[in-house]
Amino acid sequence: MKKIILILFLSVFIVNAQNVSYSPQDVKICKSKFEFAANNRLKSLPINRVMVEIGKTFLGTDYAAHTLEKGENEHLVIHLSGLDCYTFFEATLALARCVKEDKTSFENFEKELTKIRYRNGKINGYTSRLHYASDWLYDNAKRGIVKDVTKEIGGIPYKKKIDFMSTHIKYYKQLSVHPGFVDSMKKIEDNINQRKYYYIPQDSIEKVENKIKTGDIILITAGTKGLDISHTGMAIRLNDGRIHFLHAPNVGKKVQVTAVPLSDYIKNIKNHTGIMVARPLEPLSKTVNEKH
Repeated sequence: MKKIILILFLSVFIVNAQNVSYSPQDVKICKSKFEFAANNRLKSLPINRVMVEIGKTFLGTDYAAHTLEKGENEHLVIHLSGLDCYTFFEATLALARCVKEDKTSFENFEKELTKIRYRNGKINGYTSRLHYASDWLYDNAKRGIVKDVTKEIGGIPYKKKIDFMSTHIKYYKQLSVHPGFVDSMKKIEDNINQRKYYYIPQDSIEKVENKIKTGDIILITAGTKGLDISHTGMAIRLNDGRIHFLHAPNVGKKVQVTAVPLSDYIKNIKNHTGIMVARPLEPLSKTVNEKH
C-alpha cells in the first residue's frame, strides 16, 4: 500500500534539476495563462492591466494554505492549482512580467517567481524568502519590480514593531526545527523596524480611491500585535467606478472579487486597519500609456 501511495505521489510531484518543485498540472496551468495572454494580445497593455486580466483567470481557484512549506530545504515551490493570498498575487505578477517581456516558457516563469519571492531574487535558505509582506514591498521596490506609492497617494507613517515570526515560533515549522533561523529572522525584523513605512488608514481609503489603479497590489495592514500585513490581493475597478478587491480569501473559499468596494471590505473586518499600495512597474523600463 505504501508503495502505491509513493508512486502516486511521484507521478504528480516533480523536483527538477534546478530544485524547483511543481506538478504537471502546474505546467499546464502556466501554459494556459500564457496562451490566454497571447490570444488576447495582453502584451500590448500596460502591466497593471495585464495583472488584472491574468488575475481574473484564477477566479474560482481553491484557496490552499501552506503550499510553500515542502521539504526540509528551501527551494522554489510552484502550486497554481491552489493559492493563498500571497501566492495569488505573486504568481499573477510573475506571469504578467513574463508576458510583458515576451518570455513565456515555464522556465521563464520559474525564474520570474524566484526573483519576486526571494530577497534580492536569490534562494539562500528559509529566511531568504520574503515572509513579511512589508519586507517583500521594500525588496521588490528596491529592485524596480514594483513602486511603493502609499505615501504619495495619501499615506501616513506606519509605526509598529514587527516581531510576529520570532515571537510565535510554534506557528512556523522551520523556526521550530532550526533555532538558528530564529536569530536570522530577528535580524530581518530589526531591519524592517528601522525602515519608514506608510499606510492608508481604513477610514481614509475611500478618499484616495481615485488614486489607486486597477492592478495595484494591495497589502492590508494587520491589527495583530507584531504582524505587519494580514492579507493581500489586487485592486480592480468595476463598472460601478469603485475599486474592489481581487483576492484569495481564506480556507474553504475560492479566488474572488469582493461584492463591496475595497474600503467597505476592510472596514467590515476587525483585524484590518488599512492598506499599503504597491504599483507594478513595466519590466526593462518599458512604458505604455496607462489606463486606470
